[in-house]
Amino acid sequence: MMNTLWLKKKEDARIKGGHLWIFSNEVDTGRSPLKAFEAGESVLVRDAGGGILGSALINPRALICARIYSRKETPFSRDILVSRLKEARSLREAIFPSPWYRLVHGEGDLLPGLIVDRYGEHMSVQIGTMGMECRRGEILDAIQTLFAPKSILFKNNIPIRALEGLSAEDVSEGTVPEELEVPENGCLYTVSLQRGQKTGWFYDQRDNRRMTARFARGASVLDAFCYAGGFGVLCAKEGAREVCFLDSSEYALKKAMENLKRNAAHCDARTFAGDALETLSVFAREGRSFDLVSIDPPAFIKHRRDSREGIACYRRLNSLAIRLVRPGGILVSSSCSFHLRAETLLDAISRGAAKEKRRAKLLYAGRQSPDHPELLGMPETSYLKCFIVRMDPS
Repeated sequence: MMNTLWLKKKEDARIKGGHLWIFSNEVDTGRSPLKAFEAGESVLVRDAGGGILGSALINPRALICARIYSRKETPFSRDILVSRLKEARSLREAIFPSPWYRLVHGEGDLLPGLIVDRYGEHMSVQIGTMGMECRRGEILDAIQTLFAPKSILFKNNIPIRALEGLSAEDVSEGTVPEELEVPENGCLYTVSLQRGQKTGWFYDQRDNRRMTARFARGASVLDAFCYAGGFGVLCAKEGAREVCFLDSSEYALKKAMENLKRNAAHCDARTFAGDALETLSVFAREGRSFDLVSIDPPAFIKHRRDSREGIACYRRLNSLAIRLVRPGGILVSSSCSFHLRAETLLDAISRGAAKEKRRAKLLYAGRQSPDHPELLGMPETSYLKCFIVRMDPS
């Protein structure tokens, strides 16, 4: 029998609307003191009147103290985990012809705190909550049983673990290859799960990269915040005449050039190492220009309190990028900040266009690819924005 987590009066509307997170200030600590719970245990969540809201995994020391995994009264079990993994696999196999995708997208797959990326016979896993960390052994066993991968990398060096009171060491099962070849949109990208960013590759931009490449034939392209060259390499393969890669990481730039030579050896290419905002400013002063500029920065707004400063960064970045777009050229502007609304990013682009006396025409509005499902009722699962805009003279 599970212990009960009681919510205060009028704190259940968001949960009944489909949200999965319960914050510590929403808990009726008189009826269910948070200190009485064991970190990671399954709890039954009830509203103030006694109605069942669902079952959740709890961490009494975290701000998000409970995360719902079922709307029924049921302890978290290996059967639930296996069932969710099978559902997740079924969805991806209906979309993708080969096993290169995000297999589990946390709340989007009703496994809060768990991320699993599939790289053929290898898996990259991130555990971001105490509830899932307490079940790492079950997660490992379920993945091995269902998929029999050659290696599983628990890539846990992520800031959110500190908020949950967890350590940040990476752990692996099996031999994780130094590098992997990721097939996407007709290209082969070499990436490293261990040295690469996040879980190794950004599957969420797959569809947006494909759309961007439609505008690349004959173009000079600037791929800023390029990582391993996801946008620029595909643009080169689809006919760009030259590509410039810009990133702060020398290792990322090395991978980007290797990937370009492998997929589009005919295309001229250059790399620029350094802070993107500073380098774009230098480019602008030098009068450089490109037919297509892609900016795909890391999240400038990690917390709501950072919104003002972050929005200022997005405005500056987009204004600089627009200055580098030739008349009639294309800006591709992305943001992975959940706390940045799509309308605010469009406003940043619009402001930059007005400043440069350009007419901005929105051609495409993209989101994360479907292996990163968005749970309706929980806006936090929708985070990626990608806009393709033509910059005409005024």
